[in-house]
Amino acid sequence: MVDDLTQRPIIIKRIKKSTGQHHGGAWKIAYADFVTAMMAFFLLMWLVGSTAQGDLEGIAAYFKTPLKVALSGGSGSGDSSSVIKGGGADLTRRTGQVQKGAVEEKNRVINLEAAQAERERIEMLRFNKLKLKIDKAIDANPVLQKFKNQLLVDITTDGLRIQIVDEQNRPMFANGKAELQPYTKIILHEIGKALNDVPNKISLSGHTDAALFPFGDVGYSNWELSADRANTSRRELIAGGMDASKVLRVVGLSSAVLFDKNDPFNPVNRRISIIVMNEKTEKEITKEEQKIVVDNPRKFSKEPIIDMNN
Repeated sequence: MVDDLTQRPIIIKRIKKSTGQHHGGAWKIAYADFVTAMMAFFLLMWLVGSTAQGDLEGIAAYFKTPLKVALSGGSGSGDSSSVIKGGGADLTRRTGQVQKGAVEEKNRVINLEAAQAERERIEMLRFNKLKLKIDKAIDANPVLQKFKNQLLVDITTDGLRIQIVDEQNRPMFANGKAELQPYTKIILHEIGKALNDVPNKISLSGHTDAALFPFGDVGYSNWELSADRANTSRRELIAGGMDASKVLRVVGLSSAVLFDKNDPFNPVNRRISIIVMNEKTEKEITKEEQKIVVDNPRKFSKEPIIDMNN
């Protein structure tokens, strides 16, 4: 019997799909964001650790005033006063970049200090050479050899100092006067000729002991005597051949600066001190005198003073 297909039921099979969800790619995006943030963090830490303090301060200043260069001028953030350019090739810097002008000023100061040190070195060589020449002149002159103990030559902070001191029975000057003994003139002549070997100027001071004149400091005193003896010595140095323009200062100090402080009446306190001044001392004296003139312009002016109130 032939089946009747039209009577057969139609069976439809449906495959039910699972509705469970999987993770998909969302986690990858989150992880990538996390890694990027960590890289940025570590990069920031590296930059902070390798940037000099001066650059850090400059960066901070830039964000406070970003238009600083435009407003006040400058060459950029590479300078200590500006932060727009920033950076630099040397990451080992500790203090950051500085202004171009500051670098030039620093180099100028270094060059000046080096030049000053070289001048002082040459000056010290001249002083040592002069000291040696004076010592040789004393040894070569039979007259001066007798007074070798009275000639004291040393180098001080002011320059080369030559002191001619009295001995008990061998004074340089007549008692209580500014009159030179004959042998003192010979000493000053030899020293005067030697001083021309150096371009430095000299300071000359006269000193006495503490013994007072009969009228003390009221009349003619040790102050006048020491000044007169200093000027007498100056004239004798020039007579011996020293250039007169080398003299910068002549003073009388009485017994204010004793050689022997323990015995104010010791004959060695009576002396003439000649200082061949170094550059520093000469500048200090010159500056001091210039300041006096500037502070008292009316006193030293050659122009007539007209009082407009009269």
